[in-house]
Amino acid sequence: MEQKKADGNIDSSSIPEVTESDMQKIVEEKTDIPVGDLQTQEQEQLKNLAPNLEKHVIGQNDAVQKVARAIRRNRVGFNGTGRPIGSFLFVGPTGVGKTELAKQLAFQLFGSKDSMIRFDMSEYMEPHSVAKLIGSPPGYVGYDEAGQLTEQVRRHPYSLILLDEVEKAHPDVLHMFLQILDDGR
Repeated sequence: MEQKKADGNIDSSSIPEVTESDMQKIVEEKTDIPVGDLQTQEQEQLKNLAPNLEKHVIGQNDAVQKVARAIRRNRVGFNGTGRPIGSFLFVGPTGVGKTELAKQLAFQLFGSKDSMIRFDMSEYMEPHSVAKLIGSPPGYVGYDEAGQLTEQVRRHPYSLILLDEVEKAHPDVLHMFLQILDDGR
């Protein structure tokens, strides 16, 4: 910008132009939040969600179809703003594909199985476990430290949260999650 024309104006040919695409790339890199023109890609992804899930989750076609339908409905805009894309409770015996469905959903929706945040809820059997997840309230020890859940979601906002063995969590923890799932915050 040191180059000036004789009349005192800056020579515009020496200034690099920052495009909308450049800004989108920067925001995506810094936040891990896709902001580019994803509409066409997302439509194709939603259209093929059930078949793509069925390739990896064997024997659960009915569950896969219902999950895919709910996600399509919510992504198209029939859910409240700021709410999660979906909140699902997968129940059943060990080995039927509950966790695998969650992993595949993370991959299909967010492009990576690493987009799944897993919490073993058997570690949250005490009433004070709520503070471990969302952080301590003001005036309590550990107030300046973020909770495990809040920190993970802050670092990875576009992710799937798996609450493994949720039935083992303390009722206060379950109540907190009910509020989060209802409000989306």
